[in-house]
Amino acid sequence: MAVMVSSFAESRWSCCVSFGVFGGGGSHGSSVTDNSVFSVFGVFGFGCSLSLGSRNQQPTNKFLKTRWNRPPRNKEENIDLISCPFQHGLSDFETLKFTSLNLAPGKDCECLDLYKELIPYGKAWSWQKTLVNEKKAMIKRNEDCPDTLIVLQHDPVYTMGTGSSDKFLNFDLKDAPYEVYRTERGGEVTYHGPGQLIMYPIVNLRNHKMDLHWYLRALEEVVIRVLAKTFSIKASRLEGLTGVWVGNQKLAAIGIRVTQWITYHGLALNVTTDLTPFDWIVPCGIRNRQVGSVKGLLAGFQLSSDCGEANGDHPNDCQLIDMAHKSLLKEFSEIFQLKIHHKTISDLEVKKENL
Repeated sequence: MAVMVSSFAESRWSCCVSFGVFGGGGSHGSSVTDNSVFSVFGVFGFGCSLSLGSRNQQPTNKFLKTRWNRPPRNKEENIDLISCPFQHGLSDFETLKFTSLNLAPGKDCECLDLYKELIPYGKAWSWQKTLVNEKKAMIKRNEDCPDTLIVLQHDPVYTMGTGSSDKFLNFDLKDAPYEVYRTERGGEVTYHGPGQLIMYPIVNLRNHKMDLHWYLRALEEVVIRVLAKTFSIKASRLEGLTGVWVGNQKLAAIGIRVTQWITYHGLALNVTTDLTPFDWIVPCGIRNRQVGSVKGLLAGFQLSSDCGEANGDHPNDCQLIDMAHKSLLKEFSEIFQLKIHHKTISDLEVKKENL
């Protein structure tokens, strides 16, 4: 087994906040820096994500990548906020208040849209860090700092948050079914794979609302609206648990990191995923609950409406992904009041070289 460790030195902090035990009860906290009070309400990391593969499938990669990011403190007044669990129970009306901001319409948002491609987790993680560093530099130069959105799918991978426990793994790390990454996000272990749409918003909250509670609720609202408007699925929040749920099944998960009010990591929506790889873990550290997918729910509805006889009129996997992708971009742009501009990966590589 090979173990790789990265310092992630570009993400230095003077104050890091993380409260509570991931995956369970509610807690909250605050940090005061620069005469500002930052209320911290968090998540379980990428909650229950989505998956592809079979328990009987042979491990595709025995190479374990373990990455801890514990940068040294310095005198620079940076703030890194790691998401953590919290107690919440919002009505639909309260949710609308969170997502109704008096912002100037049409703020620009660059979008790296790779939703049909399988991107290795390490590469996408590197892209995010490049963009975060770019935005920090822009803010330091007092330049306009537009938002960026990355949309993609991942090759099969397990990810763990900064405080994740190995007790939620049902396999030996030396013989992992897929690559395993330890990241700087909050939360416990989850799985990402084909059929799961990932959105990584690298958002400057100074352009929106400097409130993580609002930001997390807004991300949840994006998915709730997508499920309702596009698939006629009524989803909701569960008190004390972050993400988007349909009954006892978690369809979307959220896990973030915020540094100097710049967000990264993001949300994941199960669309057409095979959920079998979740058998190898305790998703998000939450026992006695399930993960679900849009495809699975629609199949159940179809069977019920046809009295147990399925027909071929419902969308195929590619169509479901296309529908979910289009709706996610629409709802994200409306809730955050952004104007989406598509960029290419070559644009990102140029930025990386210039940093």
